[in-house]
Amino acid sequence: MSSTIGLGVPVPKMLPITGAWTLPFTAYLILLSNRVVYQRIKHKQWIGSQLKSDKDNSGNFENPDPLFLEGRCHMNFLENVPFAFVLTAIAELNGANRTILNYAMVTFFAMRVGHVELGLRGKDTLGVGRPIGIFGSQGFMAVMAGYTAYLVKGYWGY
Repeated sequence: MSSTIGLGVPVPKMLPITGAWTLPFTAYLILLSNRVVYQRIKHKQWIGSQLKSDKDNSGNFENPDPLFLEGRCHMNFLENVPFAFVLTAIAELNGANRTILNYAMVTFFAMRVGHVELGLRGKDTLGVGRPIGIFGSQGFMAVMAGYTAYLVKGYWGY
């Protein structure tokens, strides 16, 4: 598969795996963003990360501030996903096995969704998804960086 640029120069699709995974990650990001917007509209809180009435409630795990909670879900996603995509793209550009990359991305996606849906939004915001999401994300990044370094080991003479 290739496309053309300029005067018809064929250019191969260089990142099909990374490109394919943009759809589910973007769809979930839109959902997280809309949850923040919903809380803002519902409570008429147009700026800030907490509801005005809940400024002293940020440490309450049993009844968390809904705007703060949805904002953290959104921000946690944004803290991890872009770098995971960078690592995946670098691995793919350096000849990574596409099956391995697909399995890695589906696992990473499940961990990020689990972090929010089974963790932060779970009972007392301390659901099982939180440790799975954070340690899984860190593991994903460490393994993907190691795999990418392995793919380019010839550059260093190994």
